[in-house]
Amino acid sequence: MNYNWDDNPDLNITPLVDIMLVLMAILMVTAPVMEYHDDISLPKGSKSKAMQKIPDLTIRIDRNKMIKIKDKSYSLKTFADDFNLMKDKFPRETVVYIKADKSLKYDTIMRVLKIIKDSGFSKVSLVTNG
Repeated sequence: MNYNWDDNPDLNITPLVDIMLVLMAILMVTAPVMEYHDDISLPKGSKSKAMQKIPDLTIRIDRNKMIKIKDKSYSLKTFADDFNLMKDKFPRETVVYIKADKSLKYDTIMRVLKIIKDSGFSKVSLVTNG
């Protein structure tokens, strides 16, 4: 019996990789579809006073840089002063939504956002169609 000690056996892992790729593809397709449902019985709440809903505030900016809050219009140049005068009508926890025309520059929208943040509102969101 002659054995050649210089031979190095090679492992063929191609079938293993193929099987793992197929299993990974199946997992990727089925994982987003899976829903987990646990039956949880929540405790009853106390008979306390109902919380007041804080109204939200929607600010719209059109392509002519006119800012509209409810039924009033403001120009971009005077918006900082106008908003500071009317900010006391809303609590600081008010959620502010900014809807702006997509043709506006980023700088214009960020300027309005900064004015609102500087006025003390911390919950400010930009609304998109996506």
